[in-house]
Amino acid sequence: MTERFNGSFTQQDPIPEVGIDAALAVLRHGRLHRYNTAPDETSETALLEQEFAAYVGSQYCLAVASGGYAMATALRALDVQPGDKVLSNAFTLAPVPGAISSVGAVPVFVGVTPDLTIDLDDLEAKAGQAKVLLLSHMRGHICDMDRLMAICDAAGIAVVEDCAHTMGATWNGVPSGRFGVIGCYSCQTYKHVNSGEGGFIVTDDPHLAAKSVMLSGSYMLFERHLAAPPKEAFDDIKYHTPNISGRMDNLRAAILRPQVADLAAQCARWNERYYALEDGLRGTPGLTLIERPPQEVIVGSSIQFLLLDWAASAVQDVIARCGARGVELKWFGAPEPVAFTSRYDSWRYAPSEPMAASDRVLAGIVDMRVPLTFSLDDCHLIARIIRSEVSAVYQVAT
Repeated sequence: MTERFNGSFTQQDPIPEVGIDAALAVLRHGRLHRYNTAPDETSETALLEQEFAAYVGSQYCLAVASGGYAMATALRALDVQPGDKVLSNAFTLAPVPGAISSVGAVPVFVGVTPDLTIDLDDLEAKAGQAKVLLLSHMRGHICDMDRLMAICDAAGIAVVEDCAHTMGATWNGVPSGRFGVIGCYSCQTYKHVNSGEGGFIVTDDPHLAAKSVMLSGSYMLFERHLAAPPKEAFDDIKYHTPNISGRMDNLRAAILRPQVADLAAQCARWNERYYALEDGLRGTPGLTLIERPPQEVIVGSSIQFLLLDWAASAVQDVIARCGARGVELKWFGAPEPVAFTSRYDSWRYAPSEPMAASDRVLAGIVDMRVPLTFSLDDCHLIARIIRSEVSAVYQVAT
């Protein structure tokens, strides 16, 4: 009998009971706004910022409404102006070029390699075009950060890291988000901590931290933060920085605090599932796995493979056949954007020249979520289904 997977690719782990209890306490007292506190009370949001700063080893942390808001705020804090060019990945998701366009700047796309990381040769060639790189660690793949930082430092480029898919990951022992001047993270439902929406900004730069706090809508209440610079850092900028409200609230912070505390254990669980899938797919004819370098400690919340140089019809056949057996795969090679799988040439507000080498890679990328609600047996079953259908289509195509 043909095997079928009957689970969900969008069902997340439940919120921890301690987070539910903390959220109920916030609902019962009604002080959801981060600055609405009782005498001698420290807000859940301020505590969360302090705890996340400690987790990644940053001086400062700001909790905000979304990962996209975090990126746009980082660009504003760096004084990116309308018309400025900002370098970013050709392989990313729409909120990244969206953040650049939201401040009136112009994305300049840098190519993607078959390892699904930013093309550092292309970055070096384009380094003179911009003073900021918004680097997307897309789908959890971290490039050679030592070489990237050497390129950017030599060219005077400030690096903002989009760590939506790499919260908990490291390169050479350094947490993702701690290489550039600012790290941005997402707490959206399908990320590594779940508050529905939400995000973090981390930095060691007191000026950038203070400016981000003011931009987020602190009014003159910045001294209520536990992970912000001292008040002297705000002396001048508080008069010149617009309020573009995007604060996190205490309800979401209450839900997130126990998740941050348990993040290392959750990352280990994701990696068990990722490597079970990878082992099951290894050696499949026509399928190329993404080999991860030894310097990278991953968080395997999704998995990608390449059907490199396959005809579009054959890739679509694989997607359909796996879907018929309950396995939801997404393809980045479709000519029209589908759900979240848009590409650099889909974003017509950010026109670009074609990049043949990157187009070849994008045409072969197949992507799959790996929820923690999957058991290891589920992962073995899913790998068998993908292996079977890729092999069947490949045999006909060749």
